[in-house]
Amino acid sequence: MGVDAAGKNWVAVASDLRAYAAPTLVELLAASDADGLVEVVGIDIPIGLPDGPQPRQADVRARAAVGPRWRSVFMTPPRAVLAAMTYQAASEEALRVMSKGISRQAWALAPRILEVDEVVRSSRRQIVEVHPELSFTVLAGRYIPAAKSTWAGLEDRRRLLADGGFVLPADLGNAGLVAGPDDVLDAAVACWSARRVAAGEAKRYPEQPEHLDGIDVCIHA
Repeated sequence: MGVDAAGKNWVAVASDLRAYAAPTLVELLAASDADGLVEVVGIDIPIGLPDGPQPRQADVRARAAVGPRWRSVFMTPPRAVLAAMTYQAASEEALRVMSKGISRQAWALAPRILEVDEVVRSSRRQIVEVHPELSFTVLAGRYIPAAKSTWAGLEDRRRLLADGGFVLPADLGNAGLVAGPDDVLDAAVACWSARRVAAGEAKRYPEQPEHLDGIDVCIHA
């Protein structure tokens, strides 16, 4: 199954093309498990946080791999920055630890990142980090020229998913009502990567995972 953040919800696409949406990851997994136990989950959220100023190699390698879409891969802040109670406090901690600030976009993801961190550490299932733009690049065997927010980018990604065996139905139930088209496509390609992980076919960035925060860190595609 592939999972992506969509506003106030998580959205997921399973390998049988069922789609799910829920406000918490625990609820999302419970809903999908009710239709059959999910063994591998690919999620578009950093798993394993840096504890100092050096960027994660996973982020560095993914940025290099996606070419013109490199801005879609943000550098994961340390846990102390994400755990700050306010944006101002997070910015001050980022300046102290990394000698640079943190964007509001990255700060807005802090609750999601910490939520996933808690689930990963308490779950026995395999939950792996993916990045949609990296997955689409690997699926296509080329760089993706247009952003997913454009018509050209949307259609390109839909065709790539169809070629990869993911022809999404028009009716996705509640997931299709609460998630935008780009979030659904991201969840679907995350599922494509999760399926490759299950089959032992996925690429890893970096190939030799980096051990951070008690977790072997790499992005799968």
